[in-house]
Amino acid sequence: MPLAPLLNLPGVTAEPEAATHGYVFNHTMIRVKDIAASLDFYTRVLGFTPVHRQEFAEAAFTIYYLVLRADREAIPEDDAARLQWVLGQPGVLELTYNHGTEQQPDFHYHSGNSEPRGFGHLCVTVPDVHAACARFEALGVPFQKRLADGRMKHIAFIKDPDGYWIEILQPAPLAV
Repeated sequence: MPLAPLLNLPGVTAEPEAATHGYVFNHTMIRVKDIAASLDFYTRVLGFTPVHRQEFAEAAFTIYYLVLRADREAIPEDDAARLQWVLGQPGVLELTYNHGTEQQPDFHYHSGNSEPRGFGHLCVTVPDVHAACARFEALGVPFQKRLADGRMKHIAFIKDPDGYWIEILQPAPLAV
């Protein structure tokens, strides 16, 4: 489908206001039960880098901003500069950890994929979806959907420690 029909869908503004130029979709926040397990998953399994931590002791929660950035040299060393930098980056993941939840055996967050449905998933693109899925399999990462499952053979879904779904796909078409 060409771009023009998408731009003419009902409800789509003809031209975004000039005031919105320069807006950046910065981050998505998810709540996590066990911050150590989540940081292990997002850094070791998916390659994210934590770039800022902010603790709110009086409210008993801490937030962590993570980025997928191979070039760590581009990340400012100074904490204030790094916070300003991360708040201008696209595609940041914010993990919010409510203190003590990891010690509550029956505690869990709603992933949005059971009733009532809401939030669906995060997505990470990879250079080679087959290689990535083989690596996830070797690491023992739980799958919601493997490449061979269902009709959509070009995507997989893995699960993080809290059961959030993460879509895995590659931007280029799969080789047949």
